[in-house]
Amino acid sequence: MFFKKSYVLILFVALVAGLAACGSNSSSGTSKDSGEETDGKKKIVMGQTNWAENIAVTNMWDVILEDKGYDLELKMLDMGTQMAAVASGDLDVSLEVWLPVQDASYLEQYQDQVNFSEETWYDTAKVGLVVPTYMEDINSIEDLNAHKDEFEGEITGFEPGAGTMEVTEQLIKEYALDFELVPSSEPAMITSIGEAIKNKEAVVAPLWSPHRVFSEMDLKYLEDPKKVYGDVEKIHHATRHGFADDFPKVDQWLKNWKMDDEAIGQLMSYVNDANSPKEGAAKWVEENQDLVNEWLGE
Repeated sequence: MFFKKSYVLILFVALVAGLAACGSNSSSGTSKDSGEETDGKKKIVMGQTNWAENIAVTNMWDVILEDKGYDLELKMLDMGTQMAAVASGDLDVSLEVWLPVQDASYLEQYQDQVNFSEETWYDTAKVGLVVPTYMEDINSIEDLNAHKDEFEGEITGFEPGAGTMEVTEQLIKEYALDFELVPSSEPAMITSIGEAIKNKEAVVAPLWSPHRVFSEMDLKYLEDPKKVYGDVEKIHHATRHGFADDFPKVDQWLKNWKMDDEAIGQLMSYVNDANSPKEGAAKWVEENQDLVNEWLGE
């Protein structure tokens, strides 16, 4: 009888302990998933393009958000695919929308389907055609046709679908350039420019500031009398509909985000020089925690 009672007691204790463990696990899981956001989601999907400054800032936000308990997934997509994905809700955030000129077509196409931020994170961006500084006779886009043979009639481009590539196609028409815009990728374009400079050859390409290449190569912007590329560009971010409701804190952090030439230049250098982009971004975040805290309201 004693053993029978003991057995029942042991079963009872085990049952209570099991229920307590289940309750504890359930509570722990809810805490981990919900965080401070309204619908319990902690994973954010962000678009990434293979541009130096975009690799830098997306990895910077990866470091910041991971530190705050979020799971950030970066998806490498060209700009056209990225905007369509934000519009469909498959992508939460796109960090780099250049306005008023470069990405104006995406603003027009998706303005009812995407939240384009009024806030900007970089206010002195510039876009234009560049040539090496040793090409002293070529200082304006209007000079290009007279030197077509030197360039073999080609403008070296980067990813098709980028707003700047579309504007460059418009520019070729506006200036009646007898040139073909040859798409590739940003890394391939930068390599081509570097090889041309190494051999003192002619090369012309669309480029933009901020970009680390200007600290590495002697390049100059060609004058754009017709202002096809516009004047000063500002860089905005874009989010899917409902993002602000799902991630109110992150939404506000992105709106608070501001960088100047020194900050973005240092970040890009760290990312470029590190063993991995995220490692370089982490170094920059560590050294600039006061600025990051301003964005986070801390």
